[in-house]
Amino acid sequence: MLVLALMGLGLAIGGPAAPSEKSLMLATTTSVDATSLLNVIADEFKKDTGITLKWVAVGTGQALKQAEDGNADVVLVHARKLEDKFLQDGYGVNRRVIARNYFMIVGPENDWAGVAGAKDLKEAMRKIKEQGAVFASRGDKSGTHIKELELWELVGGKPGKNYMETGQGMAQTLLVAAEKQGYTLTDTATFYGVKGITGLKPVFENAPELENIYSVIAVNPFKVPTAKYQAAMQLIAWLTSPRGQKVIGDFTKNGKPLFEPMAGKPGVDLVK
Repeated sequence: MLVLALMGLGLAIGGPAAPSEKSLMLATTTSVDATSLLNVIADEFKKDTGITLKWVAVGTGQALKQAEDGNADVVLVHARKLEDKFLQDGYGVNRRVIARNYFMIVGPENDWAGVAGAKDLKEAMRKIKEQGAVFASRGDKSGTHIKELELWELVGGKPGKNYMETGQGMAQTLLVAAEKQGYTLTDTATFYGVKGITGLKPVFENAPELENIYSVIAVNPFKVPTAKYQAAMQLIAWLTSPRGQKVIGDFTKNGKPLFEPMAGKPGVDLVK
């Protein structure tokens, strides 16, 4: 019971990672991988701790499933409903918010469906649906896909016509939308990372409802005995430290910061 209580408080059991925990498997979203942020994090984290960070980049739903199946020690995800279930089912402990960016709707340069003129999200989605515009969906149970489905509920559900599920990551889905002169929902980080090759532009952004929160969660070793909990907690401590937060905040593409550090910010839901 004492060990469980310590875990609930977010305290690592023991000190430095055990010799067997000198590598760590992270299951994460495609956005933090496609932008190359993880490469920077892995390099800096190893310098500071000696732990080698490895990762697999999939949608949030698949990332959590990887952890449940014992194939990851820690997850970095961005879909709160799925995260809550992961925690409630006992697979995850010590959730921490580390960063945010925003979702936005992007479309062709001429914005032929007139989405940019929408007064709110509901009208933006209605214009896409009523104009019969191609909409490229990730269709992969990722955090972005889940947010997209929430937006379609504003207008009675997703369209049956010209709705394309790619089953791929964000960068590939952006390319499909560009090829079809259509629209899609994207996170800002991935979009600005590949903006130069898509020809798409933001047509609806900056709505509070489009906030995109990234959190890191350790896998519970009492539920998944193979999980490297001590090393996972070292990663979480590093990501939420001033050092880790600076690495996240300093990361840019084409001169634009892609993620806003959020650890310890007032009003942020740090722990579940």
